[in-house]
Amino acid sequence: MEMFDDLAANSDALMPMIIDHGLSVIGAILILILGYIIAGWAAKKVKNSTSKADQVDDTLVPILAQTTRILILVITVLAVLGQFGVETTSVIAILGAAGLAVGLALQGTLSNIAAGMMLLILRPFKVGDAVNIGGTFGIVDEIGLFMTNMHSFDNIGISMPNSRVWGTEIQNLSRFDTRRVDMEFGIGYDDDMDKAMDIIKKILDEDERVLEDPAPLVAISEHGDSHIGIRVRPWTQSSNVWPLRYDIHKRVKEEFDANDVNIPFPQRDVHLFQNN
Repeated sequence: MEMFDDLAANSDALMPMIIDHGLSVIGAILILILGYIIAGWAAKKVKNSTSKADQVDDTLVPILAQTTRILILVITVLAVLGQFGVETTSVIAILGAAGLAVGLALQGTLSNIAAGMMLLILRPFKVGDAVNIGGTFGIVDEIGLFMTNMHSFDNIGISMPNSRVWGTEIQNLSRFDTRRVDMEFGIGYDDDMDKAMDIIKKILDEDERVLEDPAPLVAISEHGDSHIGIRVRPWTQSSNVWPLRYDIHKRVKEEFDANDVNIPFPQRDVHLFQNN
């Protein structure tokens, strides 16, 4: 009987402790769930609000949304620890020390974050720009904390670490409204240079996409091994660069053929000498 009395006494003593810790666990779970939901909702709200604001660049939208979500999740974790009576000041100090150790181990990842911040501050390009990054051409879709996401002109997804983007040459093909289209055409040495140049000038004058200012350049560029080179440099709107290039090449070939102007093949004169 004494044993049952001891068990009953112990259970009476443990019951408040079990109830207290049980309520703490349930409260922590509820805080985690609520924090996770609020983090997702807040990130979505920030993304929708900033994407509609004219003052906020599209490049900053995903960064602001991700930062909001991470901050709320960190606050949620601290609130859960506080639910169990853990001193958050000491936890923050421990997290700081752990962050330093993790930072040393993840230098590559941190360099991506630092490079991403520099891209956002200096803004060599923004979302929607056509770029050439170290020989990789594409259109920017998103600049994240770690990666820059693009898609190529033939719609292939490209993900590039920010450290690589920041550490190489960046050409922004969409920075300016107008661009120059550089082309070279060759004619035979027996052909009339002025006639060929007049044909090209006429083609440029008839194309509405070619800008009058700056005026297009049509000039003799070289005396090649088998041809006379004609350099053609019209200016046009950035969106018309490739269509204009394709059409001009086609028109020049057609007009040269119609006016008996030759585009020569590469050739060599070979002289044979016979020793008697």
